[in-house]
Amino acid sequence: MRLETILASAAALSIAATGAQAERGADGQLNLLYWQAASILNPYLSGGTKDLEAASLILDPLANYDEAGNMVPVLVTEIPTIENGGVSEDLTTITWTLRDDILWSDGTPLTAEDVKFSAEYCMHPDGGCNSAAKFTDVESVEAVDVQTVRITFSVPKPFPYGPLVGAMSPVIQRAQFADCLGEKATACTEANFNPIGTGPFRVTEFKANDVVTLEANPNYRDPDKPAFATVVFKGGGDAASAARAVLETGEFDYAWNLQVEPEILDAMAAAGKGTVVSSFGPAVERLVVNLSDPDPSLGEARSTVAHPHPFLTDPAVTRALSLAIDRQILVDAGYGSAGKVTCNILPAPEMMVSTANDWCMTPDVDEANRLLDEAGWVRGADGVREKDGVRLSILFVSSVNSVRQGTQALVKQMWQAIGVETELRSIDASVFFGSDPSSPDTIQKFYADIEMYTNTFDGTDPEKYMANWQCGEIPSPENQWVGSNIPRFCSEQYDALVAEMGKTASLEERAALARRMNDLLIAAGAFIPLVHRGDVSAHAASIRGVRMNSWDSELWNVEDWTRAQ
Repeated sequence: MRLETILASAAALSIAATGAQAERGADGQLNLLYWQAASILNPYLSGGTKDLEAASLILDPLANYDEAGNMVPVLVTEIPTIENGGVSEDLTTITWTLRDDILWSDGTPLTAEDVKFSAEYCMHPDGGCNSAAKFTDVESVEAVDVQTVRITFSVPKPFPYGPLVGAMSPVIQRAQFADCLGEKATACTEANFNPIGTGPFRVTEFKANDVVTLEANPNYRDPDKPAFATVVFKGGGDAASAARAVLETGEFDYAWNLQVEPEILDAMAAAGKGTVVSSFGPAVERLVVNLSDPDPSLGEARSTVAHPHPFLTDPAVTRALSLAIDRQILVDAGYGSAGKVTCNILPAPEMMVSTANDWCMTPDVDEANRLLDEAGWVRGADGVREKDGVRLSILFVSSVNSVRQGTQALVKQMWQAIGVETELRSIDASVFFGSDPSSPDTIQKFYADIEMYTNTFDGTDPEKYMANWQCGEIPSPENQWVGSNIPRFCSEQYDALVAEMGKTASLEERAALARRMNDLLIAAGAFIPLVHRGDVSAHAASIRGVRMNSWDSELWNVEDWTRAQ
């Protein structure tokens, strides 16, 4: 079917909107272009982001994450906490209270039994649920009454918001999916392709790996929303053509996941028909600093805690290396709107972002040179600094990637200005990020002084992420180089903060602990953060209300989108 026919046929559905729904569908049709097409509308059976995004038009969780990573109630009256009695003092139960005005798109009421069933559906041992990790340690889910659901955990859960929070684990209708448990889940084609939901739209036609057409849900909880009568969710093509369809031709209203060079996107956006937007989760392109000595002469003891690094354990050196880097140049050259300068290994959620390291925002070569002079690192005849026979000579490695090689070259020039010699090396990504304990080139083995890559974490709670840098997580020959503490950082104070976070329920107190851990890592020189990396999409200039979100579906607030007249 030709694209024009698809758009026209879906547009005809908007004419069918009744007078009572005139305000709801007043802005006509919304055209979405995802260059990876949706193949199913049940996110429990797919790991694909494009499937999750499409399903989020139809299905709701109990709560979403907003663009700042904060939880916002969707199907419930409020977010349960210890303070409001929704989370038990011993952290083993969380109780959700449903709103009393929620209907499924078929007109039947949402009940606690639907919520209980949704958990049972994903937790079924034979189901192969893609979101099973969100239900870790769930012992039982109980429908206390029609509007109340209690989830009980087998262990204390300081962060009990995994189950049924976020687009990855929405509430599905028990009546529709009752016969789809376990091994039967994938065989329920009608339910998986046409789920009944509580979201702003309902499916009118689904063509796997091609296009989804939808119309406004007549039973949506807000009678004035959504503003669009119909939606076309089209798949196929590539990122560049998707960007062009919004920014240059104006054929579509929204294009997702635009992994396109920033100068190309800027040129397209100059046409004036659309706007490039980005959002940021916790992903950071960082320099990992080896606090152990990678000298090959040490044999099997190289890059182990038995031998501290000869100069990267000097805080004057690591601070000078950081001060010498103009991060904005790195952002402009390699990331454009998909990057922001950062001084933290934990750059989000917003409430967990430290300001203690903001000194790195402004490059200061003079101060970097002063620090090195004061610490006794003297320039030799070749301009490279040395002290007690040790030269500031760095082997800097990263994976093969054009942006990363460009970053390496720029950083080398910046370090040259402070008397640091740098040798660059790039390694195939499959090897660099591999797990072969016999390979000398993995990030865990770390047979270099500095390595660069991006790391992140799922969800918005950083407890497991920050626990990566406990002393017990250091890779070594004894554990076959398995471990997440790549810089070989070890601090009793840090380990104590990790343990404290594991027992702390208050979100504000958890955020404070996370900030303190971040600051310890930066102060020790374990990391030199460079770029806070984001997601990039584009929308038509006429579309209002888009709030890009890296913590949830990008369409998480599509019911609030409107078209300027």
